[in-house]
Amino acid sequence: MKDFRYGYTADEYKKFKRNAWLYLLLFSLLYCAHYCSRLNISNITTFSEAELGILSSVLFWTYGIGHLINGRLGEIVGIRRFIILSVLLSIIANIFMGVSLGSSIVVMAIIWGFNGFFQSMAWSPGVSSLTAWWPGDKRGFATGFANAFSGFGEVGAKLMVVLGFVLFPALGAKSAFFVPIAFPALMLVIYIIFAKEGPKSVGLKDYEEEDKYKAEKETEMVAIVKEKGVLYPYLHLIKNKLFLVWVFVVFASGLARYGLATWIPKYLTTRGMEATSSILTSIVLPIGMGIGTFIIPTLTDKYCPNNRLLAAVVSGLGAAACIVGFMFLKPEGFQLVIMMVLLFFAGFFIYAINGVVWTFAADVGGRVFSSTAAGVLDFAAYMGAAIQSMLFGFILGDGNWNVLFISVAVFCLLIAVVSLACSGKQKD
Repeated sequence: MKDFRYGYTADEYKKFKRNAWLYLLLFSLLYCAHYCSRLNISNITTFSEAELGILSSVLFWTYGIGHLINGRLGEIVGIRRFIILSVLLSIIANIFMGVSLGSSIVVMAIIWGFNGFFQSMAWSPGVSSLTAWWPGDKRGFATGFANAFSGFGEVGAKLMVVLGFVLFPALGAKSAFFVPIAFPALMLVIYIIFAKEGPKSVGLKDYEEEDKYKAEKETEMVAIVKEKGVLYPYLHLIKNKLFLVWVFVVFASGLARYGLATWIPKYLTTRGMEATSSILTSIVLPIGMGIGTFIIPTLTDKYCPNNRLLAAVVSGLGAAACIVGFMFLKPEGFQLVIMMVLLFFAGFFIYAINGVVWTFAADVGGRVFSSTAAGVLDFAAYMGAAIQSMLFGFILGDGNWNVLFISVAVFCLLIAVVSLACSGKQKD
């Protein structure tokens, strides 16, 4: 059987694939760098548990609410413009944060809140741009690939903070805001020069979907927007019961993901580790996240393209088991090695869920309003992140670390149960 070329000639298809790969790589690296100007704050151990909880929570709230707005607004105003502004404004916010460090918590919270909103202007529009380049039968791979780099971005954030401490010790915690922004600044310049927003920007027509169901749904979406207005996609998505299931799944995975990413470095320091060692040890968590969110969504393209909730079932159970095992170990000797292995696989399974969510967003919104779908889902994810940050920030002040681990494990189990109950009903 002749290979399907999505409506292109052989030469056009080569050009399409080359540019699709180029865009995927450039956006992924840019978004990886973007994390360095957001998650740097989680690695500054000079903040108290309550201060870190407040600052993280403010960013999560503004980031989540920003996604709810910017997902659709990016599609209306311009995807490329929003992504560029997101990175540029976040760099500026980090400079202000570094200058203001040591001032009142209110001032720092306001600055970091703006940073959260600026950061929200990138990912949802990015999902739309990936959907423009990657057809339905390859979206699990593309969204998983890009999301993997956000996991690696957490590693980058930790390493850039350590690098700042080493190179500029006199600056203290301020270096954690000044040094990491060099990476996104560099990647932004490269992105502006080489990234193309879609096939039409390189002289090609838009690709044709191989899956007839997806092609028909996209045609319906175009008609819906023309007939009912630019804001109707919100209502269209909310009326979809399966979409609401994914809203819960991503809420719970956001709580679980940031319940670990925010607090593991602090947890290890309370168990006797030096700040730099705790940061380096916790790197295995985002490494696992990056690998998991690449592998699992890619597998769904082949094994369950129209029932991706099955991946959430397996991942939820795996994550819960790893977290329960982690809480009974001490960060010393051979137990520390086992802890790091469990952290790796906890990140692998939790972020695999997150990766599949964005594949679903691309499927349910298509090239018409996948950014809107991703925005609503990311809003739900960061409501989970915001709630865990406020809740655990005050609870952990009394050293109740088991509450953190038990809560995260329970939410992972809920993901598995809800996904299993609804998986048979899925049709992207």
